[in-house]
Amino acid sequence: MNIKNSKGTIICLIDSISSGGAQRQMVELAKGFKEKHHEVIFLVYHDIYFYKQTLEDFDIDIKLIKEDNPWLRILKIRKFIRASKPDGVISFLQTPNLISILSSFPYRKWKLIVGERSADPKIKKSIRRKFYRWLYIYADFVVANSYENIKIVKEINPLLSNNKCKVLYNIIDQDIWKANEEYIPIKNGKIHFTVAASHRYLKNAKGFIEGINLLKEENLLKLKVTWFGRKNEDYSYKEVKNLVEKYNLTEVIQFCNPSSEIPKHFGHSDVIGLFSLHEGLPNTVCEAIVMGKPVIASKISDIPILLGNKKEVLFNPNSKVEIANALEYILSLTQNDLKEIGLENKHRANQLLNRNFIIDSYLTYLIAK
Repeated sequence: MNIKNSKGTIICLIDSISSGGAQRQMVELAKGFKEKHHEVIFLVYHDIYFYKQTLEDFDIDIKLIKEDNPWLRILKIRKFIRASKPDGVISFLQTPNLISILSSFPYRKWKLIVGERSADPKIKKSIRRKFYRWLYIYADFVVANSYENIKIVKEINPLLSNNKCKVLYNIIDQDIWKANEEYIPIKNGKIHFTVAASHRYLKNAKGFIEGINLLKEENLLKLKVTWFGRKNEDYSYKEVKNLVEKYNLTEVIQFCNPSSEIPKHFGHSDVIGLFSLHEGLPNTVCEAIVMGKPVIASKISDIPILLGNKKEVLFNPNSKVEIANALEYILSLTQNDLKEIGLENKHRANQLLNRNFIIDSYLTYLIAK
């Protein structure tokens, strides 16, 4: 590995390079660090390589430590990190955060950021998950992607100072997430919705379908939904599939596997939807507003800030009636209405999601002495 001309070596630790939101954000950070002339090592312990080509295109070294025994895995990752003598380590997600902290003992010479990515209120009810947050006192910074997430962490661990807790929104590559200015909404008399989310209960596909089932007949005929996400035949996806068949919605909603061409699908969509029960800061909403797309979304985390607190497009994800009302509102809009909302969203994205600012802020925490 040639690091002679680099400013510093940064290790990005996460479970895998899957298609998940946290993984996507870590990849974006790694790309940004590399663009700023830092040497980057992408360290994972599961061999899922959805973003492998992206990292290789940026000449970012991927290091896989494959070990089924979790305790041996921790020891091997710890050994690798300490032998690498990095200038900074950043980790995302609960288990990688634990490993990065344990790798710091009994001492370290590098800066350490642990990243919080999900404002799940259940954290406060789990002794194990609360314990993990108490270990954050050994990190230099705790960086979350929402103010709601930081609020939860500080409730759990009041010893964390304000100076240690930071909020940085998600990075969105605006070269990738370009709006298609030639696209005309409501093609063929239908409003096309796109959802990009895995089939887990927290993504609330069931609540979404229950909301669709409450739509008036004339509005139901206007709606076309494509949902991209991992759809393993587990209990969550089976329930969703059965519900679609029960309500005779197979012509309205189509479920597809994850796609590496989500920007293209978003570009041809009229509206982007997110129906999660909780989130940190969802990439879907950030990407949609960067593209200048209208969004309807759960009233959770910092999503109201991103959408300008526009109450018509926000809803309680536990209420199928509120989901239906948001859908009815969007389905009542004209082409010009949709374009105007999209332009308002893009303006907020330019203010809140400045890529260069976010990358430089992370580097300040990671590298600055």
